[in-house]
Amino acid sequence: MSAVAALPQSENKPDSYGWPYLLLGPAVLVNLIGFVWPLVLLAVISFKAGGTGGAIGEELTLATWKSVLTEPYYARLLLSTIVNSLIITGCTLLCAFPLALFIHRSGLLWRNFLVVVCISPLLISSVVRTYGWVVILGDSGFVPSILRAIGLPPVPLVFNQAGLIIGMVEILMPYMILSLLAGFGRLDASLEEAAASLGANRLTALRLVVIPLALPGILLGCFLVFVLSVSAFVTPKVLAGGQVPLLATEIYDRAVLSLDWPVAAALSYIALFIFGLSAILYMRMLRHVE
Repeated sequence: MSAVAALPQSENKPDSYGWPYLLLGPAVLVNLIGFVWPLVLLAVISFKAGGTGGAIGEELTLATWKSVLTEPYYARLLLSTIVNSLIITGCTLLCAFPLALFIHRSGLLWRNFLVVVCISPLLISSVVRTYGWVVILGDSGFVPSILRAIGLPPVPLVFNQAGLIIGMVEILMPYMILSLLAGFGRLDASLEEAAASLGANRLTALRLVVIPLALPGILLGCFLVFVLSVSAFVTPKVLAGGQVPLLATEIYDRAVLSLDWPVAAALSYIALFIFGLSAILYMRMLRHVE
């Protein structure tokens, strides 16, 4: 019998005192206090009735949820949020895909430089970039001035859906580019060369080789951009100017302007439900692709 086998059973277990669980304790406590407990309080508030001046009733009621789930205004609000987020996601993918593919096919030195250039907007506050778009797209901005210079009538590009989409696409492109670059890591130049040797043109190789291999990165980028679009507040508030009904801006208006905390809490949980449903859909599609 070896010396190790002769030791008592408890001495063969280095984790018998549960030190890993003790080390996880502070992180679990922080999440319970900073995330779970506020969600519980928010859920309780959503089942109460709002009063004048921001007062919250004491008794639990389903009136707030009944109002949120049955009134046509909130249905239009939810539909507008999802449709605009899908449009933003699609436009971001179309703009970022060729740029990310070009970066992937560049040399190592240029690739690193271009990646830094693409993610550098993240170092600037979204508030600054949003007001920058107001200056560029405004009536006296750069884009309308160009349109007038070439004899075209200027098109309103701020305080409407067009300004919202333009600003959100630019702000969210770094997330899409990074996700696509992660997906392009599966690409092999020899596969495209093999497709070309079999008579496939570049478009066919892109459709049958590049896109299928990059699908995990495409799905990740679309998931991130969609979720960030649903939860975005600053850019929609400034560029849409209240003309496009969105979930995040409505939550802000209800909580801060109207002081209707129960409705704001219920809408917050609807946004949380959208995030969870998006995550489930993303995971299922990812398993199907891989």
